This record gives sequence, structure tokens and C-alpha cells, in this order.
Amino acid sequence: MSEFRVRSIRTLDAEFPVPGDKSMSHRAAMIAGLADGVSTVRNFLPSEDCLNTLGAMQACGVKVEVLEEMPGFGPTSMRIHGRKMQLAAPTAPLDCGNSGTGMRLLAGLFAGQSFDCELFGDESLSGRPMGRITDPLELMGAKIDCLGAKPGCAPLKIHGTKLQPIRYELPVASAQVKSAVLLAGMFCEGVTTAVQPADTRDHTERMLESFGVKIRIEGQAISIEGGQIPQARDFRVPGDISSAAFWVVAAAALPGSRLVIKNVGLNPTRTAVLDVIERMGAKITRTVLSSDDGEPIGDIEILGGPLKGTGLLKAEIPNLIDEIPVIAIAAALAEGKTVIRNAKELRVKETDRITTVVDNLRAMGGQVEEFEDGMEITGGSPLHAASVESHGDHRIAMAFAIAGLFAEGETVVRNTACVNTSYPGFAKQLAAVLAGSKVAADYDLPAVPVQP
Repeated sequence: MSEFRVRSIRTLDAEFPVPGDKSMSHRAAMIAGLADGVSTVRNFLPSEDCLNTLGAMQACGVKVEVLEEMPGFGPTSMRIHGRKMQLAAPTAPLDCGNSGTGMRLLAGLFAGQSFDCELFGDESLSGRPMGRITDPLELMGAKIDCLGAKPGCAPLKIHGTKLQPIRYELPVASAQVKSAVLLAGMFCEGVTTAVQPADTRDHTERMLESFGVKIRIEGQAISIEGGQIPQARDFRVPGDISSAAFWVVAAAALPGSRLVIKNVGLNPTRTAVLDVIERMGAKITRTVLSSDDGEPIGDIEILGGPLKGTGLLKAEIPNLIDEIPVIAIAAALAEGKTVIRNAKELRVKETDRITTVVDNLRAMGGQVEEFEDGMEITGGSPLHAASVESHGDHRIAMAFAIAGLFAEGETVVRNTACVNTSYPGFAKQLAAVLAGSKVAADYDLPAVPVQP
């Protein structure tokens, strides 16, 4: 079984990039595959999740020419030949692996097709609720059977049919639900509207607009008129802020450290994690360098120092739900209490992230109280090494690798192959951090040309 062995470090002084954004890589594969013409997508994330989404589009007739790849993982740059909204019927069920984003967005995309298809995933994904997207899609006329052992769970059998536009008020703030409804709305006659109760990540809207699709935004109501065909374009995926968050916490909590994370996405619907760490006392400088693809991209500089506890605002939770495991690590390293509530969704992620974080922090000497919708962490007590279990959850594995950088002794994080779900190259960069390297090449995530 794969594992990380981590010991404490004294300083972190480095500059390096993180891989392409996971959320945007999913969407780029889908929207470029629907477009009219050939799109060049660069800095694609070659993680298992995103490669499964790309494979699903290929199974529906989308041609992909690989230009560059990360050795051992997969393509990072490619030409995607769009099918002008006319996908072909797949000949076998489509594997979404561990990806809730992939399955939920693909369900919206396939609901309005002229063919049937089936989406399945691994054991973890098969236990995660899909009713949040099947409910609005069925209001549009979709016919979806949930075939899982648990009610409302995958596999999903989608019977393609003609959809009707709706105005749907999301019961909870969810970018995945909003995106599924908007993608389905592209195949309707008329205007489909998703009304969100709070701001959620807006990558779908931004990317559709960058591919020439008109979106209307009025407050929290996002509307799309069906029948539009995305126009092919070149698109560069920025570095993933959720991946950067692990290193942000590592540098912020280590006095005397300086870290620059290069060319990362600075979309304001994704940077709540930076707001929280700044509120805890970290010195963070954000420099936007480009917004050519509809997404602001730039550098983040973090200077380490003492942290203090804080509370997470209810309005922040939807936009930092993925970063809460590593925020919990920052909380354990900070003086005072940090309160995390309104985050019950964490219980239906790749694992029950509330219980897993609580159990693992306690194993390392952290003081944590568990609630149904979150936790309260009293920081400041020294962490000690322990052997902890990721339960196959990539964000848990990486969060406790970061915790190990501050713990006395050698921390062992078990079952870490799951990290390739979102962050190929994490193990290499972790090794460079442990070695105290300042050499850029030690942190590089290689992309090599592919011979035609």
C-alpha cells in the first residue's frame, strides 16, 4: 500500500507551480468537446478524475490529439475536436472513477441527448448522493434511473430525451448542481435559469462565455438560452487553488518561511481559503498577471508567521468546502479556537471528512470537538507523529502530509495513491519540501512533447 512518510521541517523557501485546476479541466474537456471547431487546451490536469471525464467525451466521438503529457500520468496539452453539440452514443458504460464533479456535470450534459448511456464510478462515488442533480434534471423532463445499492446513488442510467427549460431554485449552494442544470439547458428550446442561494464557483459560466456562449446573470439567477453552439478557442487552465492551499497552510504556519506559488487561478469564487488564512494572521500577497481566458491567473506569495484561530463564515463554506481538511490543520497549528460549522456536506465526500479529520487530528495530539456539521479545534498544542489513514480520500491524505511537517517524529499517512485523483506530482513536491530544496527543477511537474 502506498504511503507518505513525513517529518518536521524548519523552513520552507521556494517558488513553484501546482498542476492545472481540476474543476476547470473537467469543464474544458466537456465544453471543447461540444464546440464547433478545434480547441487547444493547455495545462490540463492529468489526474484520474479529469482523464475519466476526457475519456467519456472520447467515448462519445470527440477526437483528442495529445500534444504534451506528464510522464506516468497523462496529457497536459491537447487539441480537442468539437462535435458541434452532436455527440455519438457510447458503446459501453462510462467510468467516472472517483469524481462527483465529472458524474454530476456529465449527467446534465447527457440528459438531453438522443441516446441512452450509463455513468458509474468507484465504491466511494457509488455511495455519494445524486438526487441533488437528478431532481432538477427530472423537472426538465430527463429520465434517469439510479441503479446503486443505496437509494439515489450511482450507477446512473440516463435515457436521453428532449428537455424543457425550467427556472430552478437550488435548495443548497452547489456549483455542480448549477452547472448540471446549465449544461442541460444548452439542449433545450428556450431559457433555462438556475437560482443559487449564495455565490458558488462560477467556472462554468466563465468558460461558456469564453467559448462564445451568451450567459445572463441577474443577481443570483444565471440563465442560458438553448441552441447555442460553443465556438472553439485556445484555453489555458490555471493552476489549482485547492492544490495550492496545502502549501499555503504549510508556509503560513511556519515562521520565517517564504513561498511563491506560480500561475494559480485567482477566481474570487475560489479564494475564500486565502481569506481565511489571512484572517488567521498570515501575510499573503496576490498578484493577478492575466485574465485572457476569462479566469484571473497570477502568483501568490506567503510569508510564514504565528497564526490565530478564527471562525469560518456560513457564506464562505460553499466556496472552500474542499479546503476545509487543510484549514483544520492550520487551526491545529494556530493559537486559540477555530470554529467550522454549516459544513455537513463534508460527510458525503470521498469519505466522511468531518469524522476522518477529527480522528486523525486527535491521533496526532490535536484538541477537537466534533459536531454533526463541523468541528471546533483548539490549537496551539504540539502535534506528535502518528500513523493515520486517508480512507482513500485525496484531500485527507495531503492535509495530513502537511500536518506531518509540523509534528515531532515521523508521521505515516497510509493509502496515498488516491492523491493522483487531483494532484499528480504532489509526492515529488513533498519530497522537495522535505529536502529543503530551493532548486526549481526539484519542484517541476514535467510536460514532454508527444510524437505524432
